[in-house]
Amino acid sequence: MNALNKRMVDISDGLEDVPVLCKDPITLTFKYCPENVQGPGCAVDPSEVTLPGCSCLSRSCCPESCSCLQTGGQAYHATGALLGLNRTGSDYSSPVFECNALCSCSDSCSNRVVQKGLQLSLEVFHTSNRGWGVRTLQQIPRGTFVCEYAGEVVSFVEARGRQLSQSAEENNYIIAVVEHAGSGSVTKTFVDPTRVGNVGRFLNHSCQPNLVMVPVRVHSVVPSLALFAARDVRTEEELTFDYSGGCRKQQPAETTTTQSPAVAEASRPNGQQRKPCRCGAEKCTGFLPLDLSILN
Repeated sequence: MNALNKRMVDISDGLEDVPVLCKDPITLTFKYCPENVQGPGCAVDPSEVTLPGCSCLSRSCCPESCSCLQTGGQAYHATGALLGLNRTGSDYSSPVFECNALCSCSDSCSNRVVQKGLQLSLEVFHTSNRGWGVRTLQQIPRGTFVCEYAGEVVSFVEARGRQLSQSAEENNYIIAVVEHAGSGSVTKTFVDPTRVGNVGRFLNHSCQPNLVMVPVRVHSVVPSLALFAARDVRTEEELTFDYSGGCRKQQPAETTTTQSPAVAEASRPNGQQRKPCRCGAEKCTGFLPLDLSILN
């Protein structure tokens, strides 16, 4: 460990393969957990293996014979980089099914990415005007998996109750992911890292983010909310994602944050000002994303 790292603390307390560093004084108000956990109202434990495994005996699976890849299609390049980012970082909407604990393929299979957890050196730091943020301490190539947005997976009723109990001044962490299947069915997942979470809870919003969120299923039908680099990211650049899901709106997967009742009221035509966005992007909309569906 170099001299810089010696002055920092690992806020994951060894739970991540790579330390999550922070040199600014910080008091954690949540329990650190690298992956999603079952919260109130969630019928499925995300840690349980509920998806079937493939019977591939090769070192790395191929789409022609792997049942996992045939379910969702090939999601990763042989290097582990996310495919499907041909236009912009927020276009990606295809379902991703990784090989899991029941699969016969090796641990080095190219369809095992998110399950390996954090592999990059990240730092939680205090921004000048947006509270805590996360920056990378190394270059990140486009398509690279960065981290999960992990927390308690809760029901709609629980998410709504938590939202209604918040004041306008409190930080909101609940992410609502809506996935539309070809059959017309809709799957909704609510993840709240307020009480239990990982480094993802410190990521700020940007109207022009360098990360994109993709629902990835590994062992369970409950998706992991995986964040990938939407472009090449420079060393010490802050990492951000679009809380609203950006141009993935109206696509098979939508990702939105929710806001407190006071902010929801202020967003209406006869209301007051919504929470301002301070991302500093050239195309900043001026306000943080707002999703009222959880309050309906």
